[in-house]
Amino acid sequence: MTKLPPHKMPADEWDELHFPRPEENEFDRVVERAISRRGFLSGLVAFGSGAVAMGTGLLNSTSAQAQAASRFPFTPIDAQTDMTVHVPEGWNWKTMVSWGDPLFDNVADFDATNGVTAADSDKVFGENTDGMETFQIGSHEIIAINNEYVNSEINLPHTPDGVPQSAEDVRTLQNFQGVTVMEIAEGENGYAPVKNSRFNRRLHHNAEMAISGPAAGHALMQTSADSTGTKVLGTMGNCGAGKTPWGTYLTCEENFNGYFGGTATGISDTVKAGYDRYGLGDESQYGYEKFDPRFDLGQNPNEPHRFGWVVEIDPTNPESTPVKRTALGRFKHENAEVTLAPDGRVVVYLGDDERGEFLYRYVSTNPYVAGQPTDGLLDDGILYVAKFHDDQTGEWLAMTPETTGMEMAEMLIFARQAASKLGATTMDRPEWIAVNPYAVEAYCCLTNNKNRGVKPNAGGDDTAVNGPNPRNANNYGQIVRWYPSDDNHAGETFKWDLFVMAGNPEVHSDAYAGSKNVTGGNMFNSPDGMTFDSAGLLWIQTDGEDSNEGDYAGMGNNQQLAGDPTTGEIARFLTGPNGCEITGLCWSADRRTMFVGIQHPGGSWPAESGLPRSSVIAVKRDDGQLVG
Repeated sequence: MTKLPPHKMPADEWDELHFPRPEENEFDRVVERAISRRGFLSGLVAFGSGAVAMGTGLLNSTSAQAQAASRFPFTPIDAQTDMTVHVPEGWNWKTMVSWGDPLFDNVADFDATNGVTAADSDKVFGENTDGMETFQIGSHEIIAINNEYVNSEINLPHTPDGVPQSAEDVRTLQNFQGVTVMEIAEGENGYAPVKNSRFNRRLHHNAEMAISGPAAGHALMQTSADSTGTKVLGTMGNCGAGKTPWGTYLTCEENFNGYFGGTATGISDTVKAGYDRYGLGDESQYGYEKFDPRFDLGQNPNEPHRFGWVVEIDPTNPESTPVKRTALGRFKHENAEVTLAPDGRVVVYLGDDERGEFLYRYVSTNPYVAGQPTDGLLDDGILYVAKFHDDQTGEWLAMTPETTGMEMAEMLIFARQAASKLGATTMDRPEWIAVNPYAVEAYCCLTNNKNRGVKPNAGGDDTAVNGPNPRNANNYGQIVRWYPSDDNHAGETFKWDLFVMAGNPEVHSDAYAGSKNVTGGNMFNSPDGMTFDSAGLLWIQTDGEDSNEGDYAGMGNNQQLAGDPTTGEIARFLTGPNGCEITGLCWSADRRTMFVGIQHPGGSWPAESGLPRSSVIAVKRDDGQLVG
């Protein structure tokens, strides 16, 4: 097989190649443990299907299934393998915005051959859309959309294989990433950006940001350009998102490590251990360090500590400075799901998207009170990490200097090491988390983990099969669900089950077939994005293998499905063009339009010819009724 250049590799594969995890020396023990757990596993398959889950039975009779299916306002569609988007009969879709679309009148339209000029690169919609949220500000409808990373061979078509040749090339790539905030409006041809809106702005890799919370100002956050450790340029690896009750946007920094290269000398053992755990080393994925010294570890060894955070953005004020909230910990953040405890304290659920890493929760010290100042709510609180027990109970382990033996700022900067000290449960890549608006329960996509039962994580933690991660070499993924004690998201304990185990029942007859709510008609792999709509349906988006061959035969392209939390029923709603990930989902203010992200499509989608372009589509019902 031809080795892909670094900038073409998925981030997790690049990490595996450049920072290989230690092989498991006791593999026989792992296999023996897995075999001894077969009875428990088969129970989980039934439990996860909803068959006996907390009293919510999976419906088996034909009439009952028809009744359950009526919860879905669409007729499920078949898997697809072509180069376009498919939605159910009675629904339609249009492209709202694509990478390179101008946000201002003085910017040239996208050039399908040459892409976007360097001069315009910070004035257009960014690349590789991901998490997003909408905001109603008076009569203005605003959308904030993450632009996660670049496909540099597409973004720099004038260069050999997309490798930057100059500082200008690097700046162009930097400008395509981060976050796009823009006003949108619906016209005769559907939704589109409002050019020249005062709300339009790009928060790219060189945008000014503030640092707040317990790690702000610490020596590990200080650089030659910022001796205070409280100011930083840029946000990167922006994956999932969140929305606060007070109307701000949370963008989550995930695969930041791939942007740094070079050899750091004279660093402490603590910093070196952090590099190893977070995957930082001599070679970067995009070559920034060759032209921008900020990304050269030899010149700026502390710069990576200033990334891997949750960043709060105020979409109502285009002059405001985004703030990195260090109390929420530093790791490869997927999304930030915000809810409130009964006493008003803010609870933020957080996943660390890497094989064998952890699931976190933040609880604020003070409650949210509408109309009162909110600045301290994401700065003053306690970060917790999840411990799942095989008896389907669990607990939140408080991460404090007393429990971890680490100074507060270092504990947050190196949250992974702190969580390892507490014996947290290693998970199969915790991605998006969603809280049910009608029940006190939360869900997390565990997208996949080929290393489960094969080798430990980067910290040497055990990754043998465990309660919510019950399959060795898990290439399909699952969704874990938990029920906080006393109906309190700030409670110390919880019960848990598996809502679904993805799999292929057409190929397998064992645990890899998936749970009982997975059939030949709705099967999928690698659940990634996830959110609830206003009707209480759970929408699931996938980022997995779309070869449609072997273990993945019949699964087709990546897709968006709807799940019923009560019955366990799952139905396929949308499929994307081959090669893409479906990621990011939110709704218009009137709930008559669903915005869906199509990331890294193959071919030349959405145009008939030219460069492929990451896009956001607007999905509606033909009859104009509500869509979520």
